[in-house]
Amino acid sequence: MLLSHEKGNTWRHPSEDFSVSNIRYFSRHKGEVNCCVFSPDCQLLLSCCDDGRLYLWNASSAEHLATLSGHSGPVKSCVFSADGQLFASASHDCTVRIWCRSSAKCTHTLTGHTRSVETVSFSPDGQWLLSGGWDNRALIWRVQCGEMFEELRGHTAAVQSSVFSSDSQCVATGSWDRSVRVWTLHGGKEVVTLEGHLGNVACLCFSVTGMLASGSWDGTVRVWLPKRPACLFVLGGCERVWVRSLAFSRDGRILASAAEGDTVRIWDTTTGVCVKRLQGHKDSAFGCVFSPGGELLVSGSEQLDEDEDEEDSIEERSERWTSLNREQDDEDDG
Repeated sequence: MLLSHEKGNTWRHPSEDFSVSNIRYFSRHKGEVNCCVFSPDCQLLLSCCDDGRLYLWNASSAEHLATLSGHSGPVKSCVFSADGQLFASASHDCTVRIWCRSSAKCTHTLTGHTRSVETVSFSPDGQWLLSGGWDNRALIWRVQCGEMFEELRGHTAAVQSSVFSSDSQCVATGSWDRSVRVWTLHGGKEVVTLEGHLGNVACLCFSVTGMLASGSWDGTVRVWLPKRPACLFVLGGCERVWVRSLAFSRDGRILASAAEGDTVRIWDTTTGVCVKRLQGHKDSAFGCVFSPGGELLVSGSEQLDEDEDEEDSIEERSERWTSLNREQDDEDDG
């Protein structure tokens, strides 16, 4: 995908360059894929699964490089550090683990949560790690030593989503109490509470321009300007589906959302219009993420049964995906 370009005097919307080609399937998972993320250099793809493991892949070839075990329960979230040297995982076993990319070994096991940890995020400057879980708490950790630095209290239900701002100065948390809270990094002072969702807030994402997107079980995505505070757009809502994952493009002009159902939606953040629908999953899309350069968008769903996997070759699935999206493009053009 090209994030923007002009042809002559005619401006082309970035979404026009989305196409489905050279599909790669990452298919060793033994359960639902809860999260997937690129390394900053786009060489690796990291995914985590309900089978309690993390998987490292070559992002270009889809070659399986390593399976990482250590958690004793489903792995709910994973994330790379900004320099790509570390990655972290959050699990139903109440722990957060920090891993070394080069050795694929766990360097720190963070224990502080008393219930399932649902979300984990690195600060862009690499110094801090934020986790949140079913104990209604968000914890900030020092990455270098693995010690807890600060506890953020205020949510009245499970913390399911978290994200740092691009300048590492603020964090946002989304909860089953249907609110989004934005905090300063030091002191735990709450900046603002964003309310309006009618369901659990399952995912969050900051853009480089300071917009904050939140996705909810109420089937909507809300785009906020937290510094005002103000809600710019309410996206979707016609279908009561669980919005599971959000990702801004590198320039913040495009927002991708994955939800229950087989479709990943692409939104224009200047108009709030859905400009593209990408289909191909046989089950609900659980995660979506842009590559660091913005050229690729990856989405994850529940793994097919082994027997079904054998019957469906990669070529057949690629052809089916391409056909589905060609039909969708024709429908949208119509």
